[in-house]
Amino acid sequence: MLKTLSIAVALTVLTTSAYAQSNIKKGMTEFSVSLNGETCTIARAQNKGNKIHDAYSTTERGAPQPINLGGGIETLGELEFIDYMMKAEKDDSIMIVDTRTEGWHRDLRIPCTLNVPFTQLNDDEEIAILTILDNFGVEENDDETLNFDNAKTIVGYCNGYWCGQTPGMFVRAKYSLINLGYPAEKLKYYRGGMQAWTSLGLSVEGALK
Repeated sequence: MLKTLSIAVALTVLTTSAYAQSNIKKGMTEFSVSLNGETCTIARAQNKGNKIHDAYSTTERGAPQPINLGGGIETLGELEFIDYMMKAEKDDSIMIVDTRTEGWHRDLRIPCTLNVPFTQLNDDEEIAILTILDNFGVEENDDETLNFDNAKTIVGYCNGYWCGQTPGMFVRAKYSLINLGYPAEKLKYYRGGMQAWTSLGLSVEGALK
């Protein structure tokens, strides 16, 4: 009788733990932020039957990106990215930016993030580039040079390790931020992007949610 009871208790514990809250980090199972006119709650998938999102379960896309984009640009992991999300709620000098093209952002994205497609920095129209820079806190001096004194810290992400869209915005596009003179210390690269984010079961939003 006691043996049967012990087995039953053990099974109950195993079943309960399989559906227990998953940690984002020690002491944190979820958090909420208000950014870009939205309030979002980020948590990790709780059901052990969940799997990586179909949009990121294949391996044939793109090419591996360097861990270091150079020039003093900092590369972030998930916890550092999340810390910046939480800081951005109270500090408007920080922007959390989805650098992908509009379709990717519409289909699936990290909640409460702002879409600024990297392709706009390949545009030869000066007004388009200046509009982006203005949104990033960059001003134009009377002599038409750029003033980065109030430039925002841009925390950029794209599809992941194999995706070149954030590297494009930061260093590779025709008018990349670095090419325009943006301070490297104000550029933060979340290399894992959507691939890593979804592999951890972290909350997403979008048409393919």
